[in-house]
Amino acid sequence: SMSGTAPRNGPEAQPAGTPPTPCLTKKDIGLLGVFSIAAGAMISSGLFVLPGLAFAKAGPAMILSYGLAALLVMPVLFSKAELGTAMPKSGGDYFFIERSLGPLLGTVAGLAGWFSVALKATFALVGLGALAMQIFPEADPWVFKLVAVSGCLLFAALNVLSTKESGRFQALLVVGLLSILTLYVACGLPHLEGKRYLPFVDKGWQSVVYVSGMVFVSYGGLTKVVAVAEDIENPKRNLPLGMGIAYAIVSLLYVVVAFVTVGLVDKGTLANSLAPLSLGAAASVGTLGVILIGVAAFLAFATTANGGIMAASRAPLAMSRDGLMPEFLSGVSKRFGTPVPAIGLTALFMSTMIAFLSVEDLVKTASTMMILLFMMVNVSVVVMRESGIENYRPTFRAPLYPWMPVIATVLYGLLIAEMGRIPLAITAGFILLAVVWYFGYVHRRINRQSALMFLVKRIVSRHIRRARLDEELVQILLERDEVSFDRFDHLVRQCQILDLPESVGVKELFRRIAEILPDCHGLSAEQYYDRFLEREKEGSTVIHPGLAIPHIVVPGEGVFDLVLVRCRSGIIFSELHAPVQTVFVLIGSSDERNYHLRALMSIAHIVQEPGFDDRWLAAGGVEQLRDIVLLSGRTRDERS
Repeated sequence: SMSGTAPRNGPEAQPAGTPPTPCLTKKDIGLLGVFSIAAGAMISSGLFVLPGLAFAKAGPAMILSYGLAALLVMPVLFSKAELGTAMPKSGGDYFFIERSLGPLLGTVAGLAGWFSVALKATFALVGLGALAMQIFPEADPWVFKLVAVSGCLLFAALNVLSTKESGRFQALLVVGLLSILTLYVACGLPHLEGKRYLPFVDKGWQSVVYVSGMVFVSYGGLTKVVAVAEDIENPKRNLPLGMGIAYAIVSLLYVVVAFVTVGLVDKGTLANSLAPLSLGAAASVGTLGVILIGVAAFLAFATTANGGIMAASRAPLAMSRDGLMPEFLSGVSKRFGTPVPAIGLTALFMSTMIAFLSVEDLVKTASTMMILLFMMVNVSVVVMRESGIENYRPTFRAPLYPWMPVIATVLYGLLIAEMGRIPLAITAGFILLAVVWYFGYVHRRINRQSALMFLVKRIVSRHIRRARLDEELVQILLERDEVSFDRFDHLVRQCQILDLPESVGVKELFRRIAEILPDCHGLSAEQYYDRFLEREKEGSTVIHPGLAIPHIVVPGEGVFDLVLVRCRSGIIFSELHAPVQTVFVLIGSSDERNYHLRALMSIAHIVQEPGFDDRWLAAGGVEQLRDIVLLSGRTRDERS
């Protein structure tokens, strides 16, 4: 057992406000799973359908468009990796943007995320329709959209029934796709004709930039990975590493496959084809190649569509739980355990888009929405970094900060401007609708402080209270690191903390500590004070420059208490020691000697962590000091 410390009415003593022990979620997605989800989502219509449409706009130079799109997505890859390791929560982009930029932009981002992922899945369903037209070339054009809508309803039903691929199946599927595409490249290289690449930039460099924005949708699979960050095992490592590997492999594959396809297929045949890889496979391998590409395309479209409905439907679900959308969208079927209303709304939206948008408008609108999200994600990184919120602790930091996210945001804005009137009109109308929704529905229902508001308040005044976002981040970090509280953590949660504004001597320190200690141990404040002085006379409790651990024995059994003290100006223990900024005070009964040694070991691990002194001195208040100790990476004592 252990004793808690009852707060006294002292100006420096602050009651504990620490979140409760975290409830750890099951994390069953490893590095291979992260790679498989990202790569599987990226290998879809962007590779099997889009090259023909891109070739019609930019000619052979569309190869450069794929490469440029890959380079342009790199900054947001870094930004998502940073935000994902700092806040590995379900909801992905929506969660990052809502917590950093506020509920208004969070509403826009949540709807845009839903919109873009749903459109990407819609694009995959269009690919299924294109495959059907290959099999039945004499069918009426309406069959194309009927197949796509039917696929949408089928996958929506599967999601309602909670039928989904296991991680192992997804990994095998991705390996199969990569193998077929590698075979396509290997078989195609000997059959390339150089004349098909000339003239290379026959439609101008502006068309290269235009098409790079158009094919941007090909990289949207990374968003899905971040959306399931809460379920990733060791997200500090597996999220950025898995995303990076998937990005590198699939980006290279996009460029190489586009290069081979241009060299295999006549220009007139390739332009506007909805099955460009099948044309390339027929030219290099024949019927067997067409069959293999058809199988790969079907699997890619099916998994992307099914996963897209699942991921997209989680956006209205998460927004509903946060109060940004009607409560009924957070409903979950008791029978199937799935969010039926959110899935139904998503399927209805996708079916409408299939029925009324052309393929090109569908692609450009999805890309526009995704680029808009990417802009906000880059801004979120800047806001979180500059906000000064101390519990923003990503384990991966975007390089070349702040230039890379800032320049990327400007370039993304230029890409959106090149999308054309219809996508821009849809985007503008979408943003207006989101703003109207926020002020008409959301504004009155939530009152959550974002990192942006915290940043503004910090600029106005350095003396501000701890942000509620800081408290939420503590809980997120505890879950991220899978921390299971031991006895020392519970002591930290309950303990009193002194943050001394001025330099004091050791006697004054002991006097202030004695005033806030509980009288339930049978000692008065004066008796506490005397015992601290007597212990200090026996030998200094300064054990390291800047660190002291005073400790005393008190009457009773099973008693152990802790007090934390910070003094930026330094506490003078003696002329022989440098001023002390960090003090851990231990109070225990004689039967707790063994635990006293374990507590000393915990303290040693905490203060020896890289950057501890800097974080301790920079903390904004007592709760931030408490967080520093709770969030330490020390090994927890399972015996406690």
